[in-house]
Amino acid sequence: MKQKLKNVIMPVVACFLLAGCHKKIKQQEDEIYSRHLQEHIKLTIISTPMPDNNSDMNLLLLNDGQDVDQLRIKNITDSLYKKKLILPLLIVAIHAGNRMEDYGVGGYPDFKNNGSKADKYDAFISDELYDFAKKKTGVRKFNSIVIAGCSLGGLSAFDIAWNHADRIDKVGVFSGSFWYRDKDTTGADYADDKDRIMLNKIKSSRKRPKLTYWFYAGDKEEAGDRDHDGITDVVDDTKDLVTIIKNKNVCPPGDIVFTETPEGKHDYASWSKVLPDFLIWAFGR
Repeated sequence: MKQKLKNVIMPVVACFLLAGCHKKIKQQEDEIYSRHLQEHIKLTIISTPMPDNNSDMNLLLLNDGQDVDQLRIKNITDSLYKKKLILPLLIVAIHAGNRMEDYGVGGYPDFKNNGSKADKYDAFISDELYDFAKKKTGVRKFNSIVIAGCSLGGLSAFDIAWNHADRIDKVGVFSGSFWYRDKDTTGADYADDKDRIMLNKIKSSRKRPKLTYWFYAGDKEEAGDRDHDGITDVVDDTKDLVTIIKNKNVCPPGDIVFTETPEGKHDYASWSKVLPDFLIWAFGR
C-alpha cells in the first residue's frame, strides 16, 4: 500500500516542482549582429513565464542593458509578477557599444558630434531588434511595446519612440539628457529656447504620435542650474519637454506622467527605487 501511495505521490510532486520551475523569471545572455551598426550587439533577456496565449506577452526594450544588475530589474520584475501587479513581460536589454555615438537624436549630433550614429541605432531597434524578439519568443504580435532608458539612454528611448509611434506604445525616461544641445552653453549666443536639440525637434514636429509618456527626474542629480532659478537642469529640461508635448495636444494630459523626488540622484540606486512605479504604469494588470 505504501509503495502504491509513493508511486502516486512522487509523479505529482515532480509535476509540481517542474511547474514551479517554469514559473520563475528567466535571465539569459544573447547576441545579435546589426547590419546597421556593423557590429555584434550583446543582449540580456529577462522573461516572465510565457502565457497560454503568447499574444498576451508584452515587450520592454531597455537601453544600457549592461547595467541591468545595477538597476535590479530582474528582482523587481520577479517581485511584481509574483504579486500579480504586472502582465507577462519580455525585457530585451541592449548592451551599449559606444553610447556617446549611439545614443542621441537621430540625424542631429550635438555640438561635440556626440550621437553621430543615433540614426543607425534607431534603425537597429526598429528594423532588426523587434523582429529578433518576435522570433526568439514565437510571438507574432506583442500585446504592447515599451521602450525605456536612463540618462543618454533615456534621450535615445524618447527619440526612437517619437519616431516609431506606429509600433511603440509607451516610453519611459529616467533622468533624460534633454540638455542635449547644438551649442556650448558658454557661448554668448546660446539660448535654451533654440539650442536644446530634442525640445526643438518636438516643437517643430508635425507628428501626432499615439504615445503615452513616463518621465522621472531627481532634485539632487546635479549642481547645474543654467537659468539660476534654484532648480537643477535635469528637472527644468524634463518639465520644459513635458510642457511642449502638452501644448501640442498630441495626447490627453493624463497620458503624461512626471515623477520628481527630492532626494533623487543621477544613479541606479535612485532609478531602481522608482522602477516598480514605472513597470506598474507600463504593464500593470
